[in-house]
Amino acid sequence: MPVPTTGHTVESLTTWLGERIALYLKRQPAEIDPTVPLAEYGLDSVAAFSLCGDIEEDFDFILEPTAAWDYPTVQALAEHLIKEFDAAKGGAA
Repeated sequence: MPVPTTGHTVESLTTWLGERIALYLKRQPAEIDPTVPLAEYGLDSVAAFSLCGDIEEDFDFILEPTAAWDYPTVQALAEHLIKEFDAAKGGAA
């Protein structure tokens, strides 16, 4: 069952994203600095595509696979998701 897109914070999404990215990169979540570009960790297009699939599955929200490059850090991606979630529920973008 998807997690509702409401009630999330940048912090909770940063944690969730860091954990997922660490899994794909075979690292510990504590090793993922939310301000370091994902490309510096070696995140490739396959992992980025998988991450978008996880977001769709867990949050019932479709995210373009290019988002990992458009928002190249965990922090930037989390902030983008919050804005998108707010827009999807009728809030301000």
